[in-house]
Amino acid sequence: MDIEQGRITRIHDFSMTFNYMKSRMKALSEKYPSGVVIPVMGQDLTSPAMKKIISDLNKCDYLNRIYIALSATSDSDYNQALKISSESLIPCQVIWCNKPEVSNILQELADKGLDVTRLEGKGKDLWISLGIASLDLYAIAIHDADIVTYDEMLPTKLLYSIVEPRLDFFFSKGYYARINLEQRRIYGRVYRLFVNPMLAAMQKKLSHRSTFIRYLQSFRYPLSGEMAIYSDLALNLRIPSDWGLEIGILAELYRNVSNKRICEVDLGIFEHKHKEINQQALLKTAEDSFITLLRTLTETEGIDVSEAFLLSLQVTYRRFAQDRVRQYNADAICNSLDYDRHEEETNVEALSEVIINAGRRYLKNPTSAQLPDWLRTISAMPDLREKLRDAAIEK
Repeated sequence: MDIEQGRITRIHDFSMTFNYMKSRMKALSEKYPSGVVIPVMGQDLTSPAMKKIISDLNKCDYLNRIYIALSATSDSDYNQALKISSESLIPCQVIWCNKPEVSNILQELADKGLDVTRLEGKGKDLWISLGIASLDLYAIAIHDADIVTYDEMLPTKLLYSIVEPRLDFFFSKGYYARINLEQRRIYGRVYRLFVNPMLAAMQKKLSHRSTFIRYLQSFRYPLSGEMAIYSDLALNLRIPSDWGLEIGILAELYRNVSNKRICEVDLGIFEHKHKEINQQALLKTAEDSFITLLRTLTETEGIDVSEAFLLSLQVTYRRFAQDRVRQYNADAICNSLDYDRHEEETNVEALSEVIINAGRRYLKNPTSAQLPDWLRTISAMPDLREKLRDAAIEK
């Protein structure tokens, strides 16, 4: 617990109470309607976490709408999502993001010269859902579907900072400790062992002091998938379609929004479903995040990315990452946590290869995963959001 503030306003949870925040949100709900978007993969629909999320959202009677942003390849997954939505006391709609009818409408957009049909991933599902949600909502909270420690305070904390007129934020981002107290394990490995030391290494390697890197370093947990956004701002952001989504959103905020309109909110101790350090899971997240970082630094600061730069960065990264392992080992010892230092060092070695592999991918195609902002999209096809809503949501 601390009371530190930096360039990004930090909203600590010293004594937040759900009843007060809920009543205040309820009073503001007519003027500032708010809702929640939950990106969901088909395999997550039957998890206990999803059931708990809906149960706790039912306590948030200030919400105007819940959207389940579904990525599924079968009618059975879609029917399961509809069943889950029927258990919600808040109006809840399933947006089937990769439904064939949705793909047909996006092909119409491609025929007008703006092709997003080749892109796929969590970012694209969110892009579709934000377009639809912005038709009805003033503020939109976004969070993952695998949060084991979910409770009603999570969306309330995120949305309150956007909706409360005594504040003046357009975007809020959750931060938390990725610790499993039952297993006594520290998680959040991509941030702890890759993004955090990578930013430090990148700052050291550049010939100038990067303001964008300093901006990213000001966030306690830049990879958190829990956030809330003013809907008009959501229409102004280009986001990656892949797992570089979280860094990509922060990069777009850096380009479009004053720091004083951004805050981060304390969500406490957090427990997600954990993934393995392999090419299909966390290494993919690390690669996509690194590519987004390189693209943004090229756009905003004109850095020159080359093979020699990547090799040198890899060496510098390993030194900073090994320092983080030593620091977390000390933290674990003092808190009686189960910390496998050898495993962490092995993870660092695997993550260091991301710099070369992802860097080469970036050099071949720097803008491959970038989605257009909604304002440009609407200018190409003015009724696209309405068409997607009618196609993706069952009446």
